[in-house]
Amino acid sequence: MEALKKAIDAFVNAFKIEDLRKKLLFTLGILIIYRIGAHITIPGVNSAVLAEFFRNSNNLFGLYDSFTGGAFAKATVFALGIMPYISASIIIQLMGSVIPAIQMLQKEGQEGRARLNQYTRYFTVALAALQGWGISVWLSSLKVTTATGTGVSVLADDFSSGLGNIGFRLLATLTFTAGTIFVMYLGEQITSHGVGNGISLIIFAGIVGGFPRAVLAELEMLKEGIQPIFILAVVVVIIGFIVFVEQANRRIPLQSPRRTIGNKVMGGQSSYLPFKVNTAGVIPVIFASCIMFIPAMIASWFPNVSAMQAFAAAFIPGHITYSVIYGLLIIFFTYFYTAIQYNPNDIAENLKRSGGFIPGIRPGKKTAEYIDYILTRISLPGSLFLALISVGPLHLKDALNMSFYIGGTSVLIVVGVALDTLRQLEAQLHTKNYEGFLKHGRIRGRMAS
Repeated sequence: MEALKKAIDAFVNAFKIEDLRKKLLFTLGILIIYRIGAHITIPGVNSAVLAEFFRNSNNLFGLYDSFTGGAFAKATVFALGIMPYISASIIIQLMGSVIPAIQMLQKEGQEGRARLNQYTRYFTVALAALQGWGISVWLSSLKVTTATGTGVSVLADDFSSGLGNIGFRLLATLTFTAGTIFVMYLGEQITSHGVGNGISLIIFAGIVGGFPRAVLAELEMLKEGIQPIFILAVVVVIIGFIVFVEQANRRIPLQSPRRTIGNKVMGGQSSYLPFKVNTAGVIPVIFASCIMFIPAMIASWFPNVSAMQAFAAAFIPGHITYSVIYGLLIIFFTYFYTAIQYNPNDIAENLKRSGGFIPGIRPGKKTAEYIDYILTRISLPGSLFLALISVGPLHLKDALNMSFYIGGTSVLIVVGVALDTLRQLEAQLHTKNYEGFLKHGRIRGRMAS
C-alpha cells in the first residue's frame, strides 16, 4: 500500500510541474495513437473468421499476440508491433561482439550510437518486410473450419485466388512493414519527448490493452463454475515476488579520502555503489521472446509443409522444448546485457578519478576485478529469477488445467516497465524540485542585496 501511495503521489506531483505534465500527456497521447492503430484491420481480411481461428486453436502466435495487444489476431496495420525492431537491435548488438567495425562504433560515444541506431532502423525494415510476407502467405492459405465442417477462408473472395491473392500479399507486406516503422517512430518519440523508454512502453501498452479481454474471460470462467479467485491469488503472488526482487540490490561500500582545505576537513564520508539483483531488467525476457517467435514465423512461410509445422509446434509455450530453450536464452541475455550496461574497468576508473575506493580493495585493476566478480555472482540469481517467472506459470497452468490470460512473461514486463518508468519519473521530479530550490535561492539573494 505504501508503494502504491508513493506512485500515486509521484503522478500527482508530476502534473503540478508544467514540463513534466506536458511529457506525461505527450506519452499518453502517443500510446493512444498506438492503441487506435491496433484496431484497424488491413484490407481483404475477414476479422471475424480470423478471430474465430485464434479463439478455438492452440496456435503458435499466442504470446506474440499478447505483446501486440491483440493486433496480430486481428491482422491490423500494427500486427507485427515493435518486435522486428527489437530483433534487429539484438542482431546488431550480437554482431558488435564479433565484428570490429561495429565494436568501434559502440565505443565512439553519441555519434557511434547514432550510426548504429540508423543501421538498426534499416535492418528493421528488412526484417519487417520478411516477416510481413510470411504472415501474408500464412493468412492467404488459412481456412477456418465452421460448425458445419466446411472450411472458410480468412480472406475476402476477391483476394482468395489468382492475381487478387498476389495483390493481397504485396499489400499486406507493405502495410505490416509501414506499421512497424510507424510504431518504431512512436517509441522513439516517447523516449525523446516523453517519460520512460518508448519501446518498452509500447510493449507495455500492448499487454495492458488486453486486460479487458482478461476480465471477460474471468467472467466466463465464473459462469462455468470455475473459481478464478485462485488464479487471481497466483497472479498477485507473482507480482509481489517480481516487485520484491526488482527492488533488491547489492550494495558495495565506498569510502572517499579526507582532504584538508584551509581549516576545514572535507571528504571521509561513506557511501555505497548499488547493483540490482536483476541487473538487466526486463530486456533479457523481451530479447528471448523475440528469438522464440522465429520458429513460428518461419513456419508461417511454409503453411503446407507438415515437417515445418511439426518443428514449430515444439516451440508452443508450455512445451518442454520451448521452456528449456527459452530459459537458457533468458540466462544468456541477462549476462550479455549486463556486460554491455556495466563495464567494470570504466567503473573502477571513474572511482579512481573521483578519489573514491572500496575498503580493502586496491584502486584500478583490483577494483575492476572485484566489481566484475560481484556482477557475475548477482547476475546468476537474477537470470534464474527471470527464467523462473517466465517459464513457471506456463507449466503451472497445465498442472492445474486452468487458463491464465497473463503468463509470467507478460506480468514481468508490465511490472518491470512500470517500476522503471516510475523511477525515471521520480528522478525528474527530484531534478525539478532541486532547480526550483535554486531559483528561489537566487531570487532571495538578489532581494537581500
